[in-house]
Amino acid sequence: MFNTKKGIGGLSDSAIQFVVVAVTIGIGATILSTIQATQTTNGFAYNASQQGLSALNTFATNLGTLALVVVFGVILFFLGRYLVTRQG
Repeated sequence: MFNTKKGIGGLSDSAIQFVVVAVTIGIGATILSTIQATQTTNGFAYNASQQGLSALNTFATNLGTLALVVVFGVILFFLGRYLVTRQG
């Protein structure tokens, strides 16, 4: 994830990937809502799209935790670089 040769560039890649995941979740939820609206209530397709919406909701709810893990990784990355350059 963090290539020491890339430096800050590797961190911007991680930020872009996080934004892409968030946008994909939003678009996926919109598509599933649209599909579900055209289905018969309690039909197979309706229930399948409901399960998909439930899964996307669960993942979206945990995006804050995922962001915290990414930030923590960035902090550890900079701390590691600082300790390595300080010793050398």
